[in-house]
Amino acid sequence: MALILAFGLTMAVGRYDARRAAVVDEANAIGTTYLRAQTLREPVRSRSLRALRRYTDAVIGYSETVPDSDRQRAAIAEAVRLQRSLWRDAGEALAAAPRDTAPRLYLETLNEMIDMETARVSALDNRVPSAVLAIEIIGASVALGLLALYLAILSRGVVSVILAAAFVSVLLLITFDLDRPVRGLVRVPDLPLVELRASMALPPAADAPGGP
Repeated sequence: MALILAFGLTMAVGRYDARRAAVVDEANAIGTTYLRAQTLREPVRSRSLRALRRYTDAVIGYSETVPDSDRQRAAIAEAVRLQRSLWRDAGEALAAAPRDTAPRLYLETLNEMIDMETARVSALDNRVPSAVLAIEIIGASVALGLLALYLAILSRGVVSVILAAAFVSVLLLITFDLDRPVRGLVRVPDLPLVELRASMALPPAADAPGGP
């Protein structure tokens, strides 16, 4: 039973770490895209910067929605709509200046940003299989029942059963908590994205080409 509990906990911890890493990777990708968007020519530059701010708001919304809920699907749909708008503007920038380096570099990081969004959504939806959780619950119940029966026959060990039940319950609680990224006590922090969005409130660090 200990091996089964350890197996389930390991799966939950691995998925939690993957979700945290996905948040950092996506924040880095959006941040790089935002910086490179500042080097584009107008009017694509201003449109892209505004769209990237709205896109970051939509991405942060993932952290506040339950996976596979209507709110999450709405946030994903908004992000996809903004991705298409950003890609269209990037194509326009490249067509207007096919020899410039800035549009090509921007397209590269924009593509990476879109990939990171897909990876993060996939990480949020990647849960411990229900069959594993069911086996853990059933196995724990059977193991504790057999232990209680054995100790009842010996007319002793009530405290041992209580302690074992408490320990197993805590392990199951942690496993279920880690498997729910937006609910419970342990949540996936979205601080990198929040800090990135706060930095976008500042004036752009770079002026548009040909600007003052």
